[in-house]
Amino acid sequence: MADQTARAFRRILDNAGSVRLSADDATKKLRRMILVDGIPTSVDPTLRPRIWKILLKVNEIDADEYLEYVSRGPPEVREKIRNDTHRTLKKDFDFHERVSETMIIRLLDAFEWRCRDREGFQSLDFSYVQGMNVLSAPFLYTLPSEIEAFYCFSKFIEEACPLYVQPTLEGVHRGLNLLDRCLRIVDEELFTYLRKKKVSAEIYAFASTMTLCANTRPLDQVLQLWDFLLAFGVHLNILCVIAQLFLMRDDLMTSKSPGTLLYKFPPFNAVDVIGIAVTLVRDLPADLYDELVRHPFERPPLAR
Repeated sequence: MADQTARAFRRILDNAGSVRLSADDATKKLRRMILVDGIPTSVDPTLRPRIWKILLKVNEIDADEYLEYVSRGPPEVREKIRNDTHRTLKKDFDFHERVSETMIIRLLDAFEWRCRDREGFQSLDFSYVQGMNVLSAPFLYTLPSEIEAFYCFSKFIEEACPLYVQPTLEGVHRGLNLLDRCLRIVDEELFTYLRKKKVSAEIYAFASTMTLCANTRPLDQVLQLWDFLLAFGVHLNILCVIAQLFLMRDDLMTSKSPGTLLYKFPPFNAVDVIGIAVTLVRDLPADLYDELVRHPFERPPLAR
């Protein structure tokens, strides 16, 4: 079965952007297969990087440009970067066998120089903020080269979740507010119990929201979750965090100190989390879901 699924993915990838299969149609097919079948990376490990590049619409890789950024040396924010990089997925030995701290620093340095070159030419400016080191990790682990990881990471930050990496982390805080509001609708009993215990999303879900669950183990399940988020939108991470609460619900509701249980989220199974998250979508009012969709990249209109 996995072999057949891998062949089906390869057919789409090989024909994507051709006369036979437009890029948009290929993306639609990939999204459907990711949701229904998942990417069989154990059969063909080359599938995920190819799929991620299509989902992110990364069509051009300029090695000379990346090397030029790297050749400039440390940017002004290098100390901030170094303060975080040594903590990136610190206890994940598989990750560190493949990705060195030097690679993370080099990629984030290059992104900083890219941002400086583009200042004033984009609707939003960027500079290194806490959490970018963890957001870079799945790309460095998955993509076959550091250069490809850089361009995928850059496209992801600039287009998928730009408000998550503004200096005030405004997108993250809006996401946490939305998490509380969504939880109140889909499980008012759990929401009320956590509030009674003075446990809000700002307390227990900050890291999971800021890093799109990349801080949670195991890494192979994080990557499977990211397949889903890259296919359907990073806003769904908010519902994925709620799904993890649902999987802990009995323990949370019987605990005198649920905040202690939520201090560090337990390992998760991506299929279970995604399955719950998808069902939660239909429980949300249309206007709230629209706000959820837009919060990583669009500021709300100013109140009159």
